[in-house]
Amino acid sequence: MLPSAPDVLFPLRHVSPRRSLAHRVGVAVGIVLAIALITWLDRESYSDADGNGVNFLDAIYYSTVTVTTTGYGDIAPLSPGARAWTAFVVTPLRAVFLIVLVGTTLQLLTERYRKALAENRWRRRVTDHTIVAGYGTKGRGAVDTLLASGTRAERIVVIDVAAHAVEEARARGLTSVLGDATRTAVLTEAMVERATSVVVTCNRDDTATLVTLTARELNPAASIVVAVKEQENAHLLRYSGAGTVVISSESAGRLLGLATRRPRSVEVISDLIVAGEGLEMVERNATPDEVGGPPRLDPGQLHLAVVRGDERIAFDDPRCQHLLEGDVIVSLRREEDSLPS
Repeated sequence: MLPSAPDVLFPLRHVSPRRSLAHRVGVAVGIVLAIALITWLDRESYSDADGNGVNFLDAIYYSTVTVTTTGYGDIAPLSPGARAWTAFVVTPLRAVFLIVLVGTTLQLLTERYRKALAENRWRRRVTDHTIVAGYGTKGRGAVDTLLASGTRAERIVVIDVAAHAVEEARARGLTSVLGDATRTAVLTEAMVERATSVVVTCNRDDTATLVTLTARELNPAASIVVAVKEQENAHLLRYSGAGTVVISSESAGRLLGLATRRPRSVEVISDLIVAGEGLEMVERNATPDEVGGPPRLDPGQLHLAVVRGDERIAFDDPRCQHLLEGDVIVSLRREEDSLPS
């Protein structure tokens, strides 16, 4: 069941609330049992209102009314030793019990305040981030590539309808939103209007289309990348506002077919699409001094193509030797060449 309103969840602090609560409950129960044991062991020094002796149940009762400061007075210490135990042992334990009780309440209130403060601070500062809608196999792969390419975890926001997926993302240090990315309210919670890119990796093509339409409406300038299963739906995504459409099932099928004939080529392609594996694809805009001539060949790079508008021009095309303003040069380089020295 989805929450009635989207909830922004920040990276997990590695403190288990259940363990913390269990620890506090254990301390409180231990204090009650310790006072009851002290009372029962020295039961000859205590008397109830009827003048009868004190059994273990009476000791438990006396312990609970003592630590909660109820103090009905029907069981009272009689001997000086019992009163000394009450003054110097039971009273400090009672204070500890109250501290544990009040501390638990204060912790809950502090945690709520801390979350509200962190969310407000995040909303003020977050900008130029990447939203990953869908944290399944494709979504995790997209996040892995973003992180390996140098994107900081605080600049990635994950959206998913599954609580376990959101918790997994939070455990990796990612801010997450639990909700349906097709809803305007959910994308707004992820601050889509300030995002530079949106990666849509939903399991259904129709869902991906609706997410793309909603994201494009909220942020006309964002770069939207969408994964679809069927080739026939690709044009719908482009019409909906996606800048790049990756046909996941068809691409996988082509790689499988290619692997039967050219397995080494598939290894190179895998190297290219997995960040940190040795080779990477890079692209840059043609500089003013390159316009009218060939692209500059930097050390360790190999030009593959020039993208001119919607046309891809192969490296051996004579037009690549005469760049125009706005051309994008796609090159291949070693991964280590992109790392800062």
